[in-house]
Parts: sequence; structure tokens; C-alpha cells
Amino acid sequence: MRIGKEKVSRIPLAPVMLAFSLAAGSLALAPSAYALSELHKIPGQPNDQPAQGNAQGQSQPQGGTTPGVPMADPLVNSQNSQGVDKTPGTQDNSKPVEVIHDISKAPEPVRKMRQQIVEAAASGDLERLRPLMGAGAEQTQVTVGEPTDDPIGTLKDLSGDPDGDEILAIMLDIVSTGFVHVGQGTPEDMYVWPYFAEKDLKSLTPPERVELLRIVTAGDLSDMQEFGGYNFYRLGITPDGKWKFFTAGD
Repeated sequence: MRIGKEKVSRIPLAPVMLAFSLAAGSLALAPSAYALSELHKIPGQPNDQPAQGNAQGQSQPQGGTTPGVPMADPLVNSQNSQGVDKTPGTQDNSKPVEVIHDISKAPEPVRKMRQQIVEAAASGDLERLRPLMGAGAEQTQVTVGEPTDDPIGTLKDLSGDPDGDEILAIMLDIVSTGFVHVGQGTPEDMYVWPYFAEKDLKSLTPPERVELLRIVTAGDLSDMQEFGGYNFYRLGITPDGKWKFFTAGD
């Protein structure tokens, strides 16, 4: 059925005019109703003083609210909006994470081990990592939980290809980012790559997001932000140059 001007023109005008007349009469009989522009003249206010904060731009009481009305909490805490990097889950008064991009700021044993890892990974030969991984209690951890008897075999199994090239490429990408120094003065003293492992992913700057997306996909990043932290591969080297771990997880 088409609805157009023809249908509208058939509506009787008399009932409509009567409705408008009744509505106008009702407004005239409602003395307690005030226009917005007349609110400052409402009888009964102390001394009939104009209400503050009216349309003429008069100032409000200190704090921006009328007396007796409690202030609402701010939507954003100014102490948390300064772009300070914090580790996920830490308190607001915790120490900010210092992201280091200059490898010369790391101790010489750390720099040496990192360079050896880079050279071995870039060679495309997974076996070249074996001498760097130690043995026994000092063996590099490549899985979360129980240690493995053959870390090289485990890395090959984790790789998306039979030769372990993918895991070597990931390793190169990881140690090419900035890093952080964590656990100073404790048994967990460590230099960790990438720095995203110790950073709130929701606070990343655009360049940092691009750097992270060199390691993971956009879908991975979205999942990590929902999860609450970085959970891809990370690599740790102790201050004395021991390769402590290369693991994925939180």
C-alpha cells in the first residue's frame, strides 16, 4: 500500500485543531511549569538569588557542582594518564618499565651472548644454538614447566617447518627489539627480549604497535590485549651471560 500525500490529505482537520486547543489550555493552567530560561527566577530559592551556572555563563561553586551534591569520581585518573609504562598487573605506584634500545647499555656478557644467538639463528642451522644452551641445571629453558632433555629437538618440534627455520626467524625478530632489565638485586635478575613482555599492551604508542606487529599478527595483538599481556616468545639472559630461557606464554 503506498502512503503519500493523497492519504495524508484525508485526515480530518477539526479533531486535530481541537487537540491543539486543549493542549494550549492545559499549558496555561500549569503555573508550576517554568521555561529553562526562567529557572533562575523560581520562587522559593533563598533570597530569590539567581541560580549559578545559568545560560549566561555565570560561574558555578568551586568544584563545578551545586552545594550538597557529592562530586563524581573522574573518569580518568590524572596520575594514570601521563603515558608512564607499567608492567601488566602492577600497582600505580610501581616502578615504570625502562625500555632499552641501545644494546651497549647491557653488560658485556649479555651483549656477547645475544650476538652469538643472532649469528647462530641467522645461519639457518638450529644445531648452532646447542653450545649456547648449557646443560643440566644451567640448560636453557625452552618449555614452560618441566625441562626437556633435548632443547634443540623441542625447538624443532615447535617450529612450523621441519627444519626449525621458523623458530630461528622468530628468535631473530625477538632479539631485534628493545629489551628491559628486570629483577635487579634478586635471583631473577635478567635482561629480557622483547620489552613487550613487561609492558602494558594497551599503552603502546603507534611505533611500538608497529614493532610488535613485526613479531605477531594483528589478531594475536588483539587477543593479547584481551588476555592482559604479551604471551608470545620471550628470551632472557642473566647479567653474567647465561641464556636462561626462550619460551612462549604469560
